[in-house]
Amino acid sequence: MRHEGSQPRAVADLVDGLILATVEIETSPERVFEALASQEITSWWVNPGVFDTREWSGDVRVGGAWRASGMARGQPYGLEGDFTEVNRPHTLAHTWRGVGAPGASTTVVYRVDRTERGARVTLRHFGFSSRDTCLNTCIGWETSFQQLAKVLATAPSAQHS
Repeated sequence: MRHEGSQPRAVADLVDGLILATVEIETSPERVFEALASQEITSWWVNPGVFDTREWSGDVRVGGAWRASGMARGQPYGLEGDFTEVNRPHTLAHTWRGVGAPGASTTVVYRVDRTERGARVTLRHFGFSSRDTCLNTCIGWETSFQQLAKVLATAPSAQHS
């Protein structure tokens, strides 16, 4: 019998500008890390009708840059940042900012842990100065993690040593 992973959950601390999200997925941490750090992001960083990531590129190493673009509520958007920690398959961290947007970057940290049935992804996204942006981004992470779990549940697992 196949068990589905846990329902993704995301919560926002609007006072501290912090998002915490988690999901359990029945696949290896290596496979999850691959999905977090590759062009595959375009298959799960989506929420139909709200935002749709169409392009992603990244130099996945400390100091390397990443960039994503797509459509959000009918308007083009771009995000970019730099990788600050890369510890395959357990930790991936990067800055996050709108392309050309004023203000400071936020930081995203993914932690991937092996579980009895696969992997647990825990995300901390912090540094928000706007309550609205923090809340909207929190909703986006929850829907993206739903899509990530769906994509990885239907995709063949890659086995890595």
